[in-house]
Amino acid sequence: MKAVIPAAGLGTRFLPYTRSQPKEMLPVVDKPAIQYVVEEAIASGITEILIVTGRGKRAIEDHFDRNLELEQHLRAQSLEQSGTGVEEILSAASIFYVRQKEPLGLGHAVSMAEKYVGDEAFSVLLGDDLTFDTVPCQRRLVEAQARTGGSVIAVQQVPRGLMGRYGMVEGKEVAEGLIRVERIVEKPSPSEVTSTLATLGRYVLTPSVFSHIKATKPDGRGEVQLTNALAHMLEREDVHAVVFNGRRFDVGDRIGWLAANIALALERKELREEVLRMIADFQASAPPH
Repeated sequence: MKAVIPAAGLGTRFLPYTRSQPKEMLPVVDKPAIQYVVEEAIASGITEILIVTGRGKRAIEDHFDRNLELEQHLRAQSLEQSGTGVEEILSAASIFYVRQKEPLGLGHAVSMAEKYVGDEAFSVLLGDDLTFDTVPCQRRLVEAQARTGGSVIAVQQVPRGLMGRYGMVEGKEVAEGLIRVERIVEKPSPSEVTSTLATLGRYVLTPSVFSHIKATKPDGRGEVQLTNALAHMLEREDVHAVVFNGRRFDVGDRIGWLAANIALALERKELREEVLRMIADFQASAPPH
């Protein structure tokens, strides 16, 4: 299965940083966010990856490229174990690029991959969504798609107060952790839906999605939303959702990015004690509200 990673968004929530750097290149501990996503795709058995980029995203292409000078320096200093992990990625997968010339929404970005994926089901992993579990989220979707034969999306329980941030899914459980989707709504108010299952940035889509994207009208901002295309798809074919119970960080959001840095730093033996001490110091010195 091929994977598509849309990474063409403007990243307005991280201005002014994103004036010159892609949001997908935000560092999470010591790796750019998008590297975690590529690593998840590879861990899910995917070896061909298309990254959809846009203006100002050249840093992504430069990152996933050989850096002979750095490699030679690390070898000379006997620091091979301190490398970036990019060499392993380049050995395990082929990475290609296509540019979305205008920021016309996630649905439009996915449509840029139509010729690349052909007539096979394909994975979509958003470049600013990080997921972690004993079995990668994307692998669970690939396995579910093999069983159902149709499109599969990942969902996660969210507090009702956060429902307006996500596409929300309603449906019936047909197997443990597997939902047959009956309705999907983009960023609704809590009164519009009965479910607290929110989509996250992981999908396996059948190629019929491209016709549904083409039939989807742009929203008020002139963007074609993938959620709306999936709602259109539901009128003609089954879509299933896999409930993800692992950890997910939206690093396109400032709080999500901070949370990812802290959580992943605490998992590193060489950082854990210093991070805990730093947090304790912050708590002790925080001014009263």
